[in-house]
Amino acid sequence: MSETVRYTDMKDSGIKWIGEVPASWNVRTLYQLATRVNNKNSDLAEQNLLSLSYGKIKRKDINTKDGLLPASFDGYNIIEAGDIVLRLTDLQNDHTSLRVGQATERGIITSAYTTLQPINPSNARYLYYLLHAFDLKKGFYGMGSGVRQGLNYDEVKELRSVLPSQIEQDAIVSYLDDVCQQIDLIIEEAKSSIEGYKGWRLSTIKEVTTHGISKDVEMVDTEISWAKSIPSNWNIGKGHYFASTYSGRAIPGDGTTGSIPVYGSGGSFKKTENPLYAGEAVLFGRKGTLGKPIYVNRPFWAVDTIYYAVCNEKWMLPKYLYYMLTIFDWESFITHTALPSIVANEVFSSVFICPPISEQLQIIKKLDCVCDNADTAIEATEHLIEELELYKRSLIYEAVTGKRKVV
Repeated sequence: MSETVRYTDMKDSGIKWIGEVPASWNVRTLYQLATRVNNKNSDLAEQNLLSLSYGKIKRKDINTKDGLLPASFDGYNIIEAGDIVLRLTDLQNDHTSLRVGQATERGIITSAYTTLQPINPSNARYLYYLLHAFDLKKGFYGMGSGVRQGLNYDEVKELRSVLPSQIEQDAIVSYLDDVCQQIDLIIEEAKSSIEGYKGWRLSTIKEVTTHGISKDVEMVDTEISWAKSIPSNWNIGKGHYFASTYSGRAIPGDGTTGSIPVYGSGGSFKKTENPLYAGEAVLFGRKGTLGKPIYVNRPFWAVDTIYYAVCNEKWMLPKYLYYMLTIFDWESFITHTALPSIVANEVFSSVFICPPISEQLQIIKKLDCVCDNADTAIEATEHLIEELELYKRSLIYEAVTGKRKVV
């Protein structure tokens, strides 16, 4: 990374989140730079439906069946390219969403959002980046009384802002558009590599769990949807021959004390004093998160949204059962009801595969290594993404507040 170039002559902006700015920059109030858009979509004059998602304004299909009738869009706001959209609702419950986006085309968006139109179109992109930086600093959460769910335009319009010269604005915008695009491309490539690691891990689990380690073995066909062929010396049988299943129970107490992890279908979420079971087990969801087994090798408690399976280790090892259930055809056993669920007895009445114990040990060793390597690569890539996101945020903040000179 190149060394940061700084302005030499700075002044206090009087704005807490901005601090010092170049001495030549002006301090303004938001209402001096933008007006509120209140352009009702009367008679459905415009039907290009837009939405604000993850800080981006994107097209939506106006004909999707999401409960809104065509007349519902009559009250939407017509916005233009360059307009800045603010989502100022649900401030107390949602502290992660990006709340500022900029339209790249004409369309309609819910009037629940506040839309600003820069008075001088030449300021539009810089003003977006400035408000985006304020959003990244979680500035909207600190406005008003701090306990309300939302803000209104009359409060937001009083935001104090800074305004460089047009030449500086253009340079800042060009710099940020370019560098953010480069960083976003790297982030997308990193996210793609994570999916690649996950795919490699799952395909390896499927291959090794159903075919074993050795490639030089006689295979036989099965009628099992998730294991079309297996080594000829492996056994098959109903799942309850190899393991017994049990239902979870309500937690004693309030789940705030103790060291025993409490599991629901989504994973561990509380602690308790005493275990429901103290040995190795494989947990799988009854309702909620389905088809994602959890291997546990320490005392635990399971609530009623999850089952746990205890293996007959003469036939099957718990870790092998975990890997097998990772590739199991769960979809065939999920009830298609308002609240989808799984019935353990139905799952374990289906046909499972069962290698000899000696081969299960080899499979477990191999897959533990593969999964550890995949998890390490995923963790490192996720850390890289976090660092890139933080770096991008710092660049935006420094550029729009004059801490980094890009002219």
